[in-house]
Amino acid sequence: MDRVSAEIARRKAARAEFGARCRTVFEKLRPQLIKQYYNWFIAVDPDCEKYLIDPSLEGLVEKIRARYQDGIVKLTTYRLNETGVCGRI
Repeated sequence: MDRVSAEIARRKAARAEFGARCRTVFEKLRPQLIKQYYNWFIAVDPDCEKYLIDPSLEGLVEKIRARYQDGIVKLTTYRLNETGVCGRI
C-alpha cells in the first residue's frame, strides 16, 4: 500500500469511528427528543454530548456557525425520526 492509499484508509477509519461515536450519542438523545421535535435537524458533538437542534437545515447551519465561530466543527447531523436519516438515496 502506498503512502496516499494508507492516508486515505486512515481518514476513512477516522471518519467511521467519529460517525459511530456520534450515532451513539444520537441514539441516547433520540427517545428524549423525538416526540417534541419530530423531524427536526440535530447536530451532535460526541465529545461533550451536546447538541444543536432546529426545524430547518438552514437554521441549524446558522446555529452551528454562531456556536463555532472559529470554523473548527466536529459534528454529525441527523434528523429526529425513526432512522436519523436526513433525506433519501
